[in-house]
Amino acid sequence: MSNRIFYIFIGVLARKKYSHNCIFVRYAVCVKNNIISGFGAFLCISALAYLNSFDQSNLWLIPPFGASMVLVMAVHESPLAHPKNVLFGHIISAFSGVFVFAIFGFSYLSVGLGVGLAIFLMMVTKTVHPPAGANPIIAILGAKGAGFIIIPVAAGASFIVLFAIIYNKLLKRKYFTFKD
Repeated sequence: MSNRIFYIFIGVLARKKYSHNCIFVRYAVCVKNNIISGFGAFLCISALAYLNSFDQSNLWLIPPFGASMVLVMAVHESPLAHPKNVLFGHIISAFSGVFVFAIFGFSYLSVGLGVGLAIFLMMVTKTVHPPAGANPIIAILGAKGAGFIIIPVAAGASFIVLFAIIYNKLLKRKYFTFKD
């Protein structure tokens, strides 16, 4: 019984404060930000997929970009979503995978070494971006060369960062500042 009273109380408080732009659910959750975040991810990934559709040999879209969109859209104020982390995290991780593959080729140890090296380098450079941790796996399993670092990784990550800056600025959401 006390839980029910608590949820009613929270709902009444939230309606007074946020009634102009929210839909209330049991826990008085505002879905406006969720819709904005989901729509932004839809637009950005669709644009990358469109670029990818022109030439199948030039891959613009890799799975870690979906996870990057979660960070830059849903938790845009997180340090892990900062533009330098997104861009350099992806580039450093892709480099790690390409480097390890060039030296050791494919093995179960090289895949682990590629991911471990990527994490180490991202931590040293203070550019940790968790979705980028998948790039070495893609590079090693796909036997990728240095071109993989440029397209899709650097080009795609740059596109995501530019999109996130513009989209979040247009919607007056705090994405990052140059002081961060």
